[in-house]
Amino acid sequence: MTRPDFDPQAVPVKPAATVMLIRDAETSGIEVFMMRRTTKAAFAGGMYVFPGGAVDAEDSSYEIAAIRECFEEAGVLLARDKSGTHLRFDDPVLAERFTTYRHDVHEGRCSMTKVLSDEGLTPATDELHWVSHWVTPFGEIRRFDTRFFVTATPRDQEPLHDDKELIDSLWVTPSSALSRSKQGDLLMLPPTTVNLQFLADHDTVASALHSAGSIGQPTRVLPKIRLKPDGKMDALLMPGDPGYDDIPDR
Repeated sequence: MTRPDFDPQAVPVKPAATVMLIRDAETSGIEVFMMRRTTKAAFAGGMYVFPGGAVDAEDSSYEIAAIRECFEEAGVLLARDKSGTHLRFDDPVLAERFTTYRHDVHEGRCSMTKVLSDEGLTPATDELHWVSHWVTPFGEIRRFDTRFFVTATPRDQEPLHDDKELIDSLWVTPSSALSRSKQGDLLMLPPTTVNLQFLADHDTVASALHSAGSIGQPTRVLPKIRLKPDGKMDALLMPGDPGYDDIPDR
């Protein structure tokens, strides 16, 4: 419930980044990694999401923010060593060292850029494809200007939710996720379902990445909240919906 003293004009729009980790399914099609946010979360509580979050002051770009959030929340590090190879966490010693890094970055004891520098790693920003751009509607208590990226999951790195902000995780085909969302089994926000629809059109990781790479700069999507006369929410309108253009951009 919105606080009586809530001033929507005072809510900042924070930059954020999200990354969809995809892999080829064992039988056919592709799978995407999704996690469920704790119901206690201030934003999107109980929702199924992709790894992501706000851009920190120490992040040098949206891409670095996406890499950091993916590492913190899912334990997958999108980076290459000096030979140009992705890290392999099937080595127990290496896996333990980077698990410690994961906790340190999450707790703010170490920055993502320092981990990469200390380990001689290059962030795989070139493998992140920007597929959509969403802004939280005016009137929400928290607002984000979010870039959604997609990338192939590195071999020998198995993602797992952090068991803190995220309480569950699964690999799921985009079509199955959309079906379960309609049934009320997986709760999602509109940007999540739209990005799943993009993935559902592809049978392989290679196809999805090729399509993503051809998008260029995605169109900015700003949903709008239509209010009732009493000030309560009536509907969430998307670009193209009747009445959308009657609500001012904010």
